[in-house]
Amino acid sequence: MQNLTSLLIILIPLLAGFCIPVSARAINWLNYGLAWLVYLILFLIGLSLAKIPSLGAQLANISLTVGVLFLCLIAANLLVFIWFDRRYPWHLNRQQPTGQCGDISIVGSLKQVGSLLVGLIAGNYLSFSWLGDPQAAVNKALLILLLLVGMQLRSSGITLQQVFLNRRGVISAGLFTFASLLGGLIFALIMPDVSISKGLALSSGYGWYSLSSIIMSKAYGAVWGSIALFNDLAREFFALIFIPILMRRYPTTAVSIGGATSLDFTLPAIQASGGITAVPLAISFGFIVNITAPILMVVFSSLEF
Repeated sequence: MQNLTSLLIILIPLLAGFCIPVSARAINWLNYGLAWLVYLILFLIGLSLAKIPSLGAQLANISLTVGVLFLCLIAANLLVFIWFDRRYPWHLNRQQPTGQCGDISIVGSLKQVGSLLVGLIAGNYLSFSWLGDPQAAVNKALLILLLLVGMQLRSSGITLQQVFLNRRGVISAGLFTFASLLGGLIFALIMPDVSISKGLALSSGYGWYSLSSIIMSKAYGAVWGSIALFNDLAREFFALIFIPILMRRYPTTAVSIGGATSLDFTLPAIQASGGITAVPLAISFGFIVNITAPILMVVFSSLEF
């Protein structure tokens, strides 16, 4: 029953947001509010990390674990999708030259990391007793985040029929899920203190760091929440750098490495390097991955095997 409750807590605000119509005038405000909410959540996560006993002593272990997890996931992702692009090639009609979107997005990533670091430093030197438990505040912010994400999905103007009738997008989402779970399984087999269910749960964040860090913190503690956070942030940085490079020969691979962010944060880089014809695939793939990620994270984190 607790597993079902956790899943409903994740899905209800997401689906509720998708049912709320958003006017064209309000879309910019929605995107603006969502961006600032992500900064707030990262700041609160930083405050939570500051409460971890002997965090400095654990940083080396956290860094090693993040590195192994990231390499397992990215390697599985690249192997599966490069094979797919070679076996079923897809030729893009690039109608736009490469712009500066990737550079702008990297600045955004640095701001997000900065928000986390500000929270971590503030938690060590300032008192936030008036806030209570930072994790409880993060959980409340998560509900608002999911509601706004649902509204953002609705405001994209893409119908569910368009999403699920994009054959390559659906296949890519399925392959991405398989590759991520494969990477999570390999990670669990490499790391002696990681169960298979935990490895699969950590692999299901798909780059959605603000969500994966919260779910993993609730399931396994703040240390594993920080591991999920840094792993998904590393995916974002990797995607922004390598999307333009991979798009030339392996366009589906380029779209997939962003994971959940291909629907929003890395979408400008996808459009700039792949042209407008890459956008429908990115939206279809990203939409399905965004719906799948919270379900798999909650399911796997509630199991023990």
